[in-house]
Amino acid sequence: METNEIQSLIKDLIERTGVQVSDISILEENPLGKNANGVRNLWFKTEVNQPHFFLDREGEALFALNHLVKRIVESKMPDSPKTVFGEENVSGIEILIDVNDFHKKRIENIHAIAHMMAERARYFKSSIEVDPMPAFERRIVHEFLSTANDLKTESTGFGPSRRVVIKYTGAL
Repeated sequence: METNEIQSLIKDLIERTGVQVSDISILEENPLGKNANGVRNLWFKTEVNQPHFFLDREGEALFALNHLVKRIVESKMPDSPKTVFGEENVSGIEILIDVNDFHKKRIENIHAIAHMMAERARYFKSSIEVDPMPAFERRIVHEFLSTANDLKTESTGFGPSRRVVIKYTGAL
């Protein structure tokens, strides 16, 4: 699918809920960073007149919208290879829909937490566990700290208690 088709799909899905879209802009560069496997990142900044429908309950409806759009885009690209458990991005596009800067603010907050925990790991020269978080947020922490030479990150735990552990390696 082309970006303008995805943009129309997003607008149509949002407006079917009864919420009016005032603006959708497409950004090729994603604040999450570039995927290591060469997947193109698309950030759709969307302004709506009633954001509370998507942002209540910590953005549950917004996450559902993101998931729905991703699955629709994947279904429109039948020649893409499918993978086990849906872990790999089969569409070649990483899509993130942000309603009224909800994700942008959340990402900035996660960056601040990751920075603070990384400094704590350096100060104490030990491993620091971050509070449990969903996969999307853990990915942000991993990518944010990926350039730190003296730190290593990994996810531990299962299900809703899965968390990032920031390990001090001492290599500068």
